[in-house]
Amino acid sequence: MQIIRGSHNLRSYHRGCVATIGNFDGVHLGHQAVLGQLAEKADEFGLPLTVITFEPQPEEYFRPDAAPPRLTRLREKVQALRRYAVDRLLVLCFDAAFAAQEPQAFIDRVLVNGLGVRYLVIGDDFRFGRQRAGDFDMLSKAGREHGFEVVNMHTFSLDSERISSTRVRTALGAGDLNTAEKLLGRPYRMSGRVAHGDKLGRTIGFPTANIHLHRKATPLRGVFAVELYGIHGEPLPGVANLGTRPTACGLRTLLEVHLFDFTGDIYGAHVHVEFLHKLRDERRFESLDALKQQIQRDAAQARAFLAGG
Repeated sequence: MQIIRGSHNLRSYHRGCVATIGNFDGVHLGHQAVLGQLAEKADEFGLPLTVITFEPQPEEYFRPDAAPPRLTRLREKVQALRRYAVDRLLVLCFDAAFAAQEPQAFIDRVLVNGLGVRYLVIGDDFRFGRQRAGDFDMLSKAGREHGFEVVNMHTFSLDSERISSTRVRTALGAGDLNTAEKLLGRPYRMSGRVAHGDKLGRTIGFPTANIHLHRKATPLRGVFAVELYGIHGEPLPGVANLGTRPTACGLRTLLEVHLFDFTGDIYGAHVHVEFLHKLRDERRFESLDALKQQIQRDAAQARAFLAGG
């Protein structure tokens, strides 16, 4: 999959494609269905499938302190999209200039002159351009003028409710990992690089892999039974704490994974952590000894869950 960062990097050979536009946060089953629909059209037309997305996501630009936590960072989104026959990912920088451009400028610059779109799938509530003045009808009119078809993104449901990134986020926030997995079509995971921490876990007999997430907020918190991927012997079972470590007076969100029966050096490795079962919420303990006793119970529960007990 080719990643194109910014419309200024579009070249003549990028012209001619089937495309869709959106955040694609989580790349859930609804997104996957759209990509499947587009893949069929790509085969029919003999053209590449292009996903157009934004970085940061629009809501993060307009409400930086109130935007909901992402399900997937850009790197994680790229990894997920690679599985679904996406040929090109156009990442548009959502900044002041982009937000201020007129809708027609976006159509001309990106869809017509940049990509030469032949078939476009969007939601009927999609809005774009200055003051959100662009909509489905405007795109349909442009399609008639420039020779591309614009179709409505179907609503996809599970258990009689629409599948959406918001619904996945709600399930994760409630610790309902089973529902989140159903909506995503896979267990929820986060990725990051293993970095040196303060080594507190070693002092109480539970060394951890400290994974920097580079996120302002996360859609879930607590203690979980997990599996770790990205190093030899994967998947490696473990127990993880995702939060601010209140007993250690932590300030930023950190993912710490204690791997069972593992002694290797994985500093610097880029790993993926799948969250399989929530054990409890994060809480503050009165002493490190009390914390150690709780981690022992957490580890035993995680082992039992992962063993199918």
